[in-house]
Amino acid sequence: MTRAAETRSPNLPLEGLPPNGSAHTSALDDKHRSLVSNLRSFERVAVALSGGIDSTLLLHACVEALGTDHVVAYTSVSVTTPKPDLSDAESAAEKVGVEHVWIETNELEIEAYSENSPSRCYFCKDELYQKIGDAARARGIDVVVDGTNADDRGDHRPGHRAARELGVRSPLLEAELTKDDVRGLAKRYGVEIWSKPASACLSSRFPYGTRIVREDVEKVGRAEAALRELGIEGGRVRHYGDMARIEIPPERIADLAGPARHAIVAMLKAAGYRYVTLDLEGYRSGSLNEGLAPEVFEA
Repeated sequence: MTRAAETRSPNLPLEGLPPNGSAHTSALDDKHRSLVSNLRSFERVAVALSGGIDSTLLLHACVEALGTDHVVAYTSVSVTTPKPDLSDAESAAEKVGVEHVWIETNELEIEAYSENSPSRCYFCKDELYQKIGDAARARGIDVVVDGTNADDRGDHRPGHRAARELGVRSPLLEAELTKDDVRGLAKRYGVEIWSKPASACLSSRFPYGTRIVREDVEKVGRAEAALRELGIEGGRVRHYGDMARIEIPPERIADLAGPARHAIVAMLKAAGYRYVTLDLEGYRSGSLNEGLAPEVFEA
């Protein structure tokens, strides 16, 4: 019996996933085998666990490849981290039985971050991955991995540059796993949040150039909690001073434009906003990147 087999969670598959005969499944199986094979080349890994589906799937794959004794999960705790993500990260680590370490970050104290240029995420990830790397090395772990997937190459994500500079590996990207692939594998692993909407730090709700301060981040957090209270998952509250621009999945727009609008207006005003607007285009990831020049994406 291998080391990984001795410590692997009973909830995880042993050697690959059962094919169902479709071409897509065959391709997904190949990517899964590539992912696990790559992870087995490491002795121990530190997983940057955000609580999203990508890093959660990666955590499961790391445990399958290396066993629970050779995987440690690290999660950032900050005012900019959505509370549901912290809860999901804790649940993910508990489910697979790995040690879970909370890393406090203070990105709002970094001037280059709080001034909110298009490179904002670089400074957040630079701080986070340095702290994770230092904590991991203190335990004799030399490899830090994150949940970047193949689809992330198509958006403006300066945090990835910080990860590359600090030697962070992205096994999902290296295995060419797309977001759909990640969800498919996560479902087959039995990950409860396999269909969880994409998430991002609360600072992503502020238009570039709008200074980010703690009070406003907390206001956004209260406003998005109000959306969840109404049963709307995957929504965003974009912050424009006294005005909130709500983005929700297009199929839910009619719900919010109807009688429910009175409740959401009251709740967002209670959260601290004076004006409440609904974006009729609906939620789309990275909507605040839409006005960026092409050369920004190439940086």
